[in-house]
Amino acid sequence: MSGIRILVLDGNIASVRAKLVAAVGYDSGVGYMRRLKRLEATVECEILRAADGPVALPGGAALSDYDGCVMTGSALNVYDGGAAIQRQIDLVRAVLAAGVPFFGSCWGLQVAAVAAGGRVEANPRGREFGFGRRITLTAEGRTHELFAGKPSVFEAPTIHRDIVTALPDGAVVLAENEMGLQAAAFPLGSSMVWGVQYHPEYDHIDIAAVARRYGKALVADGTFESEAALEQYAGELERLQENPALRALVFRHGLGPAMTDESLRRTEITNWLTRMVIPRARRHD
Repeated sequence: MSGIRILVLDGNIASVRAKLVAAVGYDSGVGYMRRLKRLEATVECEILRAADGPVALPGGAALSDYDGCVMTGSALNVYDGGAAIQRQIDLVRAVLAAGVPFFGSCWGLQVAAVAAGGRVEANPRGREFGFGRRITLTAEGRTHELFAGKPSVFEAPTIHRDIVTALPDGAVVLAENEMGLQAAAFPLGSSMVWGVQYHPEYDHIDIAAVARRYGKALVADGTFESEAALEQYAGELERLQENPALRALVFRHGLGPAMTDESLRRTEITNWLTRMVIPRARRHD
């Protein structure tokens, strides 16, 4: 089999991407691409940044040439509307109309849900930040291919203030916690969306970088008591980046195997690659 061709849709605007590069050395699209390559060495990626303006596929490629499409998180709010958001909604519709398997992380799930007729709103329960707690598979989730090998209750990297409040027709809820919907699958066009409200593509350092970028806003909304407490938190995540199983910090943050074991943290993406993308790549060959 030749290389697996994946389209990465970066949901962030240029100014946010620049802040990410300054903090960790890569933006949201490049970070996602690197994690995909870590899971499957034959992956070849192109990154589209529709928030910046109209996009074109490289080398005259068609959407149907791709074996899969992922969409990153974003600092945007889909209900604000505007050209930067509508271009992304339209692009996701086109990807799925072309029959390309789609995986959405956080913003990616939200955009796909709206593209398919669902609704996204600010979460009345507030912001979920750092680690999503007690994410619990539903009966459907426990038997769904997306979660094969995943614990039935787990933590996951998460950064979001918005939530899908109405799913499209045909959607199946796969995971929830007390903050709301955490995973769903639904058809759109001639393909299927697998989406999660958290970030299985994230490393600990990504959460630390966003904590520092949001800074005062996280103190103002009570997520952290002070900027000093936020900085301590970010520093602890940097230590977990170097050793995800560091006992004292694993205990302090209440993390289970889905966070201490990288393969379990990325299970959803691995399952999507194995069950949706690689079979399509073989058909393309």
